[in-house]
Amino acid sequence: MSTCLVTGGSGFTGRYLIAHLKRQGHRVVALASQPCGADETYPIDLNNSEALSHCITQVKPQQVYHLAALSFVGHPTALDFYKVNVLGTENLLNALSALPMPPRVLLASSANVYGANAQAVIDERVLPAPVNHYAASKLAMEHLARTYAQRLPLLIARPFNYTGPGQAAHFLVPKIVQHLQQRAPRIELGNINVSRDFSDVRDVVAIYGHLLDQWPAQAESGSVINVGSGEAVSLQALISMLETLTAHRIEITVNPAFVRSNEIPELKACTKRLNAWVPGLSRHTLNDTLAAMLANTP
Repeated sequence: MSTCLVTGGSGFTGRYLIAHLKRQGHRVVALASQPCGADETYPIDLNNSEALSHCITQVKPQQVYHLAALSFVGHPTALDFYKVNVLGTENLLNALSALPMPPRVLLASSANVYGANAQAVIDERVLPAPVNHYAASKLAMEHLARTYAQRLPLLIARPFNYTGPGQAAHFLVPKIVQHLQQRAPRIELGNINVSRDFSDVRDVVAIYGHLLDQWPAQAESGSVINVGSGEAVSLQALISMLETLTAHRIEITVNPAFVRSNEIPELKACTKRLNAWVPGLSRHTLNDTLAAMLANTP
């Protein structure tokens, strides 16, 4: 039985990952602000390097899933992205690299690092061009992490959009689901013609677990892997799916305040590497995911 450390354990993804790892028979320790289903939970801030080092020395994890991040793109204070996503990650990697037996590490980055590019399908070789502080901080985190690649076996995951039951309502898909669930007459949104690659959170955590449990033979420490479905769906099409599932039509009002000047028109993953490194993937359809969110069933 391996000991797994999950940072950001009480977050949306963390709770699903902890449940998945426990089903696989692992002992799970979480860094989290509140109980999250882990075997042990420590409310340690990543910027408290002394407490973090002490905890890691005691836990001695064999696998580490670094999910803790400031991830809401609309967060008002730019500096916070770098304090948490970059400096917090550096503290974690410092502490892990001091262990006598270095653990396998998965760092959750983001497909937002690719920015607005002209490629219909984005593979891992596309040059990153972040267009906001969230994405820039994630790219900075990646560069910093690679300086540890000789000391720690680490993989960098770039998940595209994903959702599922329990995601906070200030994120876009849960907001839309909530309006349809409540049979609201109208909703205010930004650009509904943008297309995104949507995955189910349950599929994403299963992929994360597989990557560290079954380290891919082709992977070198510091390698990047896209995590997505390989299909792009417009928000308009997603809303139509929800209207069919709920038998309710909703009026959409475009609020200019919600339209970002640097909006990325389409993000779709090339999944060639993912399919090779995690063979035999079983996925939920987007319709399955939306139905589970409407029913609020994990």
